[in-house]
Amino acid sequence: MIIRKAERDDVHFIVQMLANDELGKLREDFQEPLPEKYYSAFEHIDNDPNQELVVIVNDNNRVIGTLQLSFIQYLTYQGGIRAQIEAVRVHEDYRSEGIGKELFLWAIERSKEKGAHVVQLTTDKKRPDALKFYKSLGFTDSHEGMKLHII
Repeated sequence: MIIRKAERDDVHFIVQMLANDELGKLREDFQEPLPEKYYSAFEHIDNDPNQELVVIVNDNNRVIGTLQLSFIQYLTYQGGIRAQIEAVRVHEDYRSEGIGKELFLWAIERSKEKGAHVVQLTTDKKRPDALKFYKSLGFTDSHEGMKLHII
């Protein structure tokens, strides 16, 4: 398996994975053809040096997992960098095979390379298995997260 930077041709498969769960199907618009808004978002992510959208592919070059890693520069922690992991998905045919762990280990190592002092993520409380998985990787639920949906 290889982890590589996502390409425009991967967007369809990424969105398909994002939409393929109980929460994702409520917020994604996966259809054929894929709406242009996803390709536009991909271009913004791809052109931003603080964003890394990656995929993991199997030996047949099939996209079987993805995550987005964002690097946030801020003033606290003496001008530190925080790495944020988002949109982690593994194709349903490949779950429980260590692919998610491989993606996370890659993201943690990449965060170190970029000089981040912390790697963080959020997970929906409706995903207890995800929370258990993140804790198994050493993440702690040290903060209470809050969101305000404005659209």
